[in-house]
Amino acid sequence: MTEENKNLDPAQAAEAEQTPPSTEPNPVEPSLEQQIEQLKAELSESKDAYLRAKADTENARRRGMDDVVKAHKFAIESFAEHLLPVMDSMHAALAHSGEDAQQLKEGLDLTLKQLTSALEKGKVVEINPEATTKFDPHLHQAISMVPSEQEANTVVTVLQRGYLIADRVLRPALVTVSQPK
Repeated sequence: MTEENKNLDPAQAAEAEQTPPSTEPNPVEPSLEQQIEQLKAELSESKDAYLRAKADTENARRRGMDDVVKAHKFAIESFAEHLLPVMDSMHAALAHSGEDAQQLKEGLDLTLKQLTSALEKGKVVEINPEATTKFDPHLHQAISMVPSEQEANTVVTVLQRGYLIADRVLRPALVTVSQPK
């Protein structure tokens, strides 16, 4: 006998136990079909939100890749713009038919200044160590060691200037180094 049927007389309790529970839906709770439809709608919304987020992510990735490709492709553009005046000066010097060596030297000096300025704008810095500068294997490349009155392992002469680009060695300076005594 169930707890509910204990308070009833025995005949009523037996009848209550034989009667199946009511199958009518509770008006407060949605039916099973309504619950299924609601879950299907939620699933559809979630699937749509997922697909939109995935598409947004793919678009952002593709835009990022395009930006990287463009950055690589046009990275040298501003540097090239700084070099164009140097090229113009070189063409003007070649077109000049004068034989005055002094004018040619002045023109070369101006062109060198333009080139130096263009390199500086492109963050290219010259490595031109003075004599007696301590040899630095990160910035200098020793071609030979020569006897010298200088302190050992110092730069004696610069054979070729080196260059840094944004604190990274583009080309080390070629130098001769003093021998230890």
